[in-house]
Amino acid sequence: MTVEFCYLIFITADFYVINHLLVPRFLLKKRYLAFATSTILCISVSALLRSLLAIQMNLHYFHDAPIDNFGLLYFNSLVNIGLWVFLTTVVKLFIDRMQTQKEMELMEKERIKSELDYLKAQINPHSLFNSLNTVYGNIDKNNQTARNILLQFSELLRYQLYECGAEKVNLSKEIIYIKNYIAFQRLRKDENLVVHSDIETAESRLEIAPLLLVVLIENAFKFVSNFPNRENKICIKIGFKGNELYSSFINTKEVQKNGINGNSNGIGIANLKRRLELLYAGKYELTTKEDEERYETKLKIDLV
Repeated sequence: MTVEFCYLIFITADFYVINHLLVPRFLLKKRYLAFATSTILCISVSALLRSLLAIQMNLHYFHDAPIDNFGLLYFNSLVNIGLWVFLTTVVKLFIDRMQTQKEMELMEKERIKSELDYLKAQINPHSLFNSLNTVYGNIDKNNQTARNILLQFSELLRYQLYECGAEKVNLSKEIIYIKNYIAFQRLRKDENLVVHSDIETAESRLEIAPLLLVVLIENAFKFVSNFPNRENKICIKIGFKGNELYSSFINTKEVQKNGINGNSNGIGIANLKRRLELLYAGKYELTTKEDEERYETKLKIDLV
């Protein structure tokens, strides 16, 4: 009597080793010879161990006659283990490929939908942008502050309309936009607000998805405290280390009347997280921290 059940042990072990170690290490990296050699070696060793186990189990537990033809036993073990491992591995690779194809189709649909939504969103701002010159011409020339504010706003709108159509933009241009946005927001706030910004110069070769960081800056200005007799403060820091972008955004806060901190909700943050997951999956870290006095968000992105 042979030990047929022990096939399952070695088939399962080989299936795990091949699909979780050899496939990602060799097959997916197109190292086909290394994959084939490693797979054959793995199955050969399993067939040898299975043959030795069958002999021992046959002698000590089933008390049958000794197996004389070890070569035939090894050949049968090799064929059976190899066949089942091949079939199960092919099925798993086929299922994985189907799942990957579905994910790619879903991402393509989302990309097309996002592009359509972006084009729709452009219609009204484009008309607004064309109307700004008329508004600018009707502002009294003596009111230079208002004219400067309108020019700043026009520049921000121009960047969003004409520079942000691509999936990624030059990081240096994005930094210029961020600085203009901060300057524009400071004009809208009280003198009681203190804004510190430390923004490093970006390398010209780096690119980034547009309008990611500005969401966090907008939140800082939107939810900063408004104490009449205490300092209201926003600290913005953006730096680079090689291909990685490091940023932090801190604002003082006050408890809202409904007891809910406004920083914790918002469509902008939800959209930001979704965009990061689509564009920088596994290559970013977004963390938040708050206490009674301030709210802090940190974002790190590997841009390459």
